[in-house]
Amino acid sequence: MRTLTHQTKNLLYRDLYDLIPIYFAPALPIRTKSRLSAPPIRENCRHTRRITTTPRNRSSLAVDRGPDVHHDHSPLQTRAKLPLACPGCGAPTQTLYELEAGYFGLDRRSVKNFISPRRRTEQDVVEHTLKNVPEHLRGKLGIDILKDLNETEKKEDQTPFCDRCHNLLHYNTGESISHPSLQALEDTISQSPHKHNHIYHVLDAADFPMSLVAGIYRHPTFAHLRTKNRRSKSQHWDKGKTWDMSFIITRSDILAPRKEQVDRMMPKIVEILRDALGKTGENIRLGNVRCVSAKRGWWTKDIKEKVATDKGGNWLVGKVNVGKSSLFEVIFPKNTEDLDVKKLHRERDIAPSRPRKGTVEAFRSSPMDADEQDTKDEFTDVYSDISSLLPPAQPEMKFPIMPLVSDLPGTTASPIRVPFSGGKGELIDLPGLERSTIDECVKPENRLDLVMKQRIVPKRIVMKPGSSLLLGGGLIRITPTTPDLVFLAHAFVPIETHLTSTTKAEAIQNGQRESGIRSIFDAASKSIVSSAGIFDLNCDVTKAHAGPLTRRDAVGLKTERLPFIVYSTDILIEGVGWVELVAQVRKKRDHWSEDTSLPYEQDALSNLEQHKSPFPRVEVFSPKGAYTAQRQTLGAWLVGGPDGKPSHRKAKGRPRASMKNARNRRPKGTMTS
Repeated sequence: MRTLTHQTKNLLYRDLYDLIPIYFAPALPIRTKSRLSAPPIRENCRHTRRITTTPRNRSSLAVDRGPDVHHDHSPLQTRAKLPLACPGCGAPTQTLYELEAGYFGLDRRSVKNFISPRRRTEQDVVEHTLKNVPEHLRGKLGIDILKDLNETEKKEDQTPFCDRCHNLLHYNTGESISHPSLQALEDTISQSPHKHNHIYHVLDAADFPMSLVAGIYRHPTFAHLRTKNRRSKSQHWDKGKTWDMSFIITRSDILAPRKEQVDRMMPKIVEILRDALGKTGENIRLGNVRCVSAKRGWWTKDIKEKVATDKGGNWLVGKVNVGKSSLFEVIFPKNTEDLDVKKLHRERDIAPSRPRKGTVEAFRSSPMDADEQDTKDEFTDVYSDISSLLPPAQPEMKFPIMPLVSDLPGTTASPIRVPFSGGKGELIDLPGLERSTIDECVKPENRLDLVMKQRIVPKRIVMKPGSSLLLGGGLIRITPTTPDLVFLAHAFVPIETHLTSTTKAEAIQNGQRESGIRSIFDAASKSIVSSAGIFDLNCDVTKAHAGPLTRRDAVGLKTERLPFIVYSTDILIEGVGWVELVAQVRKKRDHWSEDTSLPYEQDALSNLEQHKSPFPRVEVFSPKGAYTAQRQTLGAWLVGGPDGKPSHRKAKGRPRASMKNARNRRPKGTMTS
């Protein structure tokens, strides 16, 4: 028994010696040439050929160990084709039209490295051999070479972007694509191969709810919003598939500095969305509204877990520049558990896609010492149905390439399908719908300045009677129309603000007066400035702005007892931000007394006074009289504005302790210097 164990141990070590190159294990004893040479052939077997398929001889054929190995096979060459679609924008690959999306310039270095014939080096053979070594034996032999293989593969085999995405990523230059219609997106989603589908309507917090797609609830695919009826079904079936929709408000970190503060805004946000939906919003539950921040990671984990659990088709729908691609990256379930991909492909309805030649999957699935075999053109398989509006899904990977994130409106040109969990689920980034933004009236070099990239802490601007507020050097003008009333303005916009008299502001906006302020307003658009409407400050925010007068731990007065009312509203600028306006109005004496006069005792001209609005008013002027709206105020100034305390009253560090009588406080017997 002891002899058999000793022989087995020698055979095992002999195979391990041949599996591992010598320069990877210098501590091992070097084998001599006689150990690698063939054993002597007996006389009675001189006419037989010695054939062996042991790993020792196979590795010696592929790896050049030195002058002792006489086999010199030509290296295997593998050629990687261009991707079927650009992973950054989803546009189909093409090499004809340089100015369009999806164009791959063959002169670019990253494209050259991807499509050039890749020579199978000795390092590739060694890495493939080490992968076949059992893990427990690697630990005994001290082999830790596999820890950097994933990073090496990621750098060498990363799919390049098209030229348009490359310029957007590195030079921030590019052209927008033609935006699809809502009907086109509905036709695309209706061809979903999944049985269960969930639609995420993505909105932007900067101009919420102006980024809401008008009439989205009228389309059958998007129409299912659960009503308040207790018999209302949670799922909507159409042609053998289920559909439901949720609302996701991105970039919520620009509303408040902390997550808990945004949570307290949720009741107001839901009511604003309900008003924006019109009559339909009066009868729906709206329990599927979420505020997220891809930058801070607020509430993204919950959505990520929901996407990974529900599987099926998850579609991101919304207008351009609302943050769909940024949200895609943080909610995609990366590095899912190792599942039986072939088994899951059999269980789902979608046929499994073959690994492309030149990719990591094809490299692992093919033997290292096999010649490259001819296959059909893969474009024939995936694009056999030319009437399909859905492009093929990307090959499944643990860490796939995410869509490109850019400030350019309309970065995504075609649906980007990224599968997960063995193909049982997909996350699809759809092209953005057209959005009427004010950047059409802005100088081309200043259009990227309209994007709010981080939370803004504005200064309080006091608008006295006869003054107006200019935004962007005349792009937007806000003029109070209520006489003898002071307005407070807080501009949550990334452009400059300027307070001046109404006469000067009107002349500057119309181009009739030169000013020293910086203007991003295009001179050709100054002639189309008109009134966007008169807006009432109709939100009662007295309790929030009264301070200690209404706090329970202070005076604790009720708002009905106060002699004034504070009104507020938010003026929205599409794609830019909002301006919070606040005004304090003193109550009239007849506000407390009941009107006991009879109808026939009233003045005949009293009806004229009833048409006069009791709320403070402002008039907004913008190009074409568009790009503006109004919403219920969120009170972002009170939540995220400056504390307002003088610098000498702000909390500082603890002062240095007094050293007076320090000697007397020392314990007795202590030595003093």
